[in-house]
Amino acid sequence: MKPLTGERVIDLTQNVAGPYCTQVLADLGAEVIKIERPQGGDDTRQWAPQMGAGMSPTYATLNRGKRSLVLDLDHAEGQGLLRRLLRPTDVLIHSLKPGSAEQRGFGYDDLAADRPGLIYCALSAFGTLGPLAPLPGYDPLIQAYAGIMSVTGHEGAEPARVGVSLVDMGTGLWSALGIVAAIAQRKDTGRGVRVDTSLLETGVAWMTNPIANYSVSGKLPRRLGSATAMLAPYEVLDTADSRVFVGCGNDRLFAKLAHALEQPGLAADARFATNANRVEHRVALKAALVAVTRTLPSIDVVNRLRGCGVPVSAVHDLEQVLGDAQVKALGLHRTLHVTNEEGLTVEACAVGLPIRFNGEREFAPELSFRSGQDSRALLRQLAVSDADIDRLAAQGVVNL
Repeated sequence: MKPLTGERVIDLTQNVAGPYCTQVLADLGAEVIKIERPQGGDDTRQWAPQMGAGMSPTYATLNRGKRSLVLDLDHAEGQGLLRRLLRPTDVLIHSLKPGSAEQRGFGYDDLAADRPGLIYCALSAFGTLGPLAPLPGYDPLIQAYAGIMSVTGHEGAEPARVGVSLVDMGTGLWSALGIVAAIAQRKDTGRGVRVDTSLLETGVAWMTNPIANYSVSGKLPRRLGSATAMLAPYEVLDTADSRVFVGCGNDRLFAKLAHALEQPGLAADARFATNANRVEHRVALKAALVAVTRTLPSIDVVNRLRGCGVPVSAVHDLEQVLGDAQVKALGLHRTLHVTNEEGLTVEACAVGLPIRFNGEREFAPELSFRSGQDSRALLRQLAVSDADIDRLAAQGVVNL
């Protein structure tokens, strides 16, 4: 199932948030044309580890299945070619600083005037309104600004960054959702719309529960490591050989946990009789649980708790995740064959869209990753002659 077949997306983004958005759209069937600047292209091409000149695993996995056009959008002819490339009902997404697209003549009002069906998505760090709108930003910066770091890490230790690109990829998902919603609306109205997303709005949205709790209690949330302020036990426990995460979302599950660990006294202890009591006495509760789990190997703890219906998992590293039977059964990842700037093919592991339609997982077809590989073909579609294409290449407006 390719629900976005026939939709064309012009992608002017770089780094993680925008490319992840357009990767989702590509997996759903959209034709994505990624436009990069002539000098170095997308910054993620240079990120570590390298897969040869101008190629990294991050770039490859976020940009698979996209066509590549290198275009200098600071040059008048480059700007003109972009406008010619846009059909009336295309989608355009960019991650330029607010006002930058307008200065170049391809702001929403500029383009939508004669393209009323255009869907235009502007992705920024701090949003398009407010005193910080012009500033750039990265995922961990926004984690700090939006308060995520203030609740991440261990009590008494410095605030920690969430170890994955939570804000970037979340913003990519909101952008994709906004674009898909706009496409659905356009089928009824025939008109496009401007979609605005930002890293900051995503970061604050991820703080929904802490914000709600603070608004009622008046207490600033603390860093609790793997635990949560709302439930106990709901955290990582040491075992004889590693660690496991145990989650008891209600009193019934806690009673089952006590039974699985052969500790009926825990369930009978007034300090642990209700979730509210367990949260109040979380330190004593964890000490009592770890006194038992630390004597058992992780697999034993997992088997005991699963056997009683208590949510539990070993804390896996990536090698364990990729080799896991459940992950393999879902078909979440596959080997990607990447052709780098030197013409060499290198393999990388790519994770597909975490959605299945009628049991099938959509995955955009592989394309080469050489910068500007499709420039000539795309410009020919605009009736640009080979002589003019060669002239533009010599002037540095395009790369071939």
